[in-house]
Amino acid sequence: MFKLLVLSCLLALALPSLAEVGWWKTGQFYQIYPRSFKDSDGDGVGDLIGITQQLPYLKEIGITATWLSPIFTSPMADFGYDVADLKGIDPIFGTMEDFEALLARAKELDIKIILDFVPNHTSDECDWFIRSAAGEEEYKDFYVWHTGKVVNGIRQPPTNWLSVFRGSMWTWNEQRQAYYLHQFHAKQPDLNYRNPKVVEAMKDVLRFWLRKGAFGFRIDAVPHVYEIPADADGNWPDEPRNEDVSDPEDYTYLQHIYTTDQPETLELVYAFRDVIEEIDAELGGDDRVLLTEAYSPLDVLMQYYGNGTHLGSQIPFNFELLAKISYSSDAYHYSELIHNWLDNMPEGQVANWVFGNHDQSRIGSRLGADRIDACNMIVMGLPGVSVTYQGEEMGMTDVWISWEDTVDPQACQSNEQEFERLTRDPVRTPFQWSDEVNAGFSNASVTWLPVASDYKLVNVKKERGIALSHLNVYKQLRALRDEPTLKQGDVSVTAIGPNVLAFKRSLAGYKSYITLININDDVESIDLDSVFTSISTQLQYVVVNDKSVRRKNDLTFANSVLLLPKEAVVLSTV
Repeated sequence: MFKLLVLSCLLALALPSLAEVGWWKTGQFYQIYPRSFKDSDGDGVGDLIGITQQLPYLKEIGITATWLSPIFTSPMADFGYDVADLKGIDPIFGTMEDFEALLARAKELDIKIILDFVPNHTSDECDWFIRSAAGEEEYKDFYVWHTGKVVNGIRQPPTNWLSVFRGSMWTWNEQRQAYYLHQFHAKQPDLNYRNPKVVEAMKDVLRFWLRKGAFGFRIDAVPHVYEIPADADGNWPDEPRNEDVSDPEDYTYLQHIYTTDQPETLELVYAFRDVIEEIDAELGGDDRVLLTEAYSPLDVLMQYYGNGTHLGSQIPFNFELLAKISYSSDAYHYSELIHNWLDNMPEGQVANWVFGNHDQSRIGSRLGADRIDACNMIVMGLPGVSVTYQGEEMGMTDVWISWEDTVDPQACQSNEQEFERLTRDPVRTPFQWSDEVNAGFSNASVTWLPVASDYKLVNVKKERGIALSHLNVYKQLRALRDEPTLKQGDVSVTAIGPNVLAFKRSLAGYKSYITLININDDVESIDLDSVFTSISTQLQYVVVNDKSVRRKNDLTFANSVLLLPKEAVVLSTV
């Protein structure tokens, strides 16, 4: 008994507790798109009460924290990313009391609520913009205004800059008699962060929601927040052409060297982190976190973590796999992209892994339904933070939506020939809870987007009862993340030829875990002794997908592991 006690004490000393390392560092983050998660009142749109009702499901699949796409007061020109009241809840989602009830229930279940913060712009119906357009002294410089230039007697926008949503980045305002800047929709005027009052106002918004009980923010579209400073005459340069694109209305027609990834952007992230630290000190308890969205060059993203002097975002989203892996990518490409992050990450920081979100085609549609488990194994098996978009755990796929039924403004501002390339509607369709009407999402006669036609086969209720369903494989992978080796172990990642991705997690004194993924359709025989050191002669199957003929707890020899087409497994040393 004494020896066992001594051993347990030594193990406790050897392994820092979660409270010491920070709850988020090995956390499971889950994105909820509130319009499509659960409708409680029958209007065809998801809401806060619906989310609260379904929080036990998040507990079931082992989620640590969930971030909600915007729930704030909005005219919904961009479905909530055009915020009119930064401290209010939109009635379509419920009330502030509903939000407080959500926070209380989440606290009971030990699930942290993260909010989506949109710093780049507000709605044109925001009180700040209305006052700015009226020229009120306090607000006249809250947004970016310019009277434009007159060419041959005709007034034109001040630059050639193009909006992400097509067309000019400038829209004329009659009341102000000037153009305002909008990197996105014309109903989303850009805030002017060169005005210190704007920075302070937005920091105050962060404080408001943190004091309400939010545990942090996912910060939207960070690279767009600043433009190059105006010159002494108050003018900006035109952006150069991208000669590969011929459509002059398309965002990619220009190289956005003056309107994205300006150096001040990083300083703003650091300023937002200061607010997080301030509220941590004020309220105590578990860490609050920043997650930042930026499709930026890797060297820029690494600076989001901080610069040695200032703390930055704890979780700058790693979109290497999401943005760069394609259907035809081989194992070398997967390995290279994983190494890109691990090998460039500043010392002492934490990696994160993302394969899906509300803006990108779903895993099963983008990479193939037979690679869903493989992608979840990567997200859940690599060290650090896992990020899952709602529905990816059970293998939901994109839903085709006609031009007539398309509602996404990014697509609606294009045309019938281009919309499918631009629309985000197919990945935002209602969550598939069951085989009941509207997949159990809503009892409305019509839902805001159509429900997938395969909902009777792909839904939570059905997949709970299928041993090797995507959902149950996901739950097994999540359970494995509680192992000390996966929480704190080292990782070695490699491609074994073009078809097989392999990575090993190891921690002294504990079992090692090896994930093997056959990306393609060849049968592969793998000698793991020639790939990894310090593994046992025999290995045990811990997780298998439905392509495998093996079952959990089966044994195999390390020097002759057979992988069937698209098979993905986790093995452990014995």
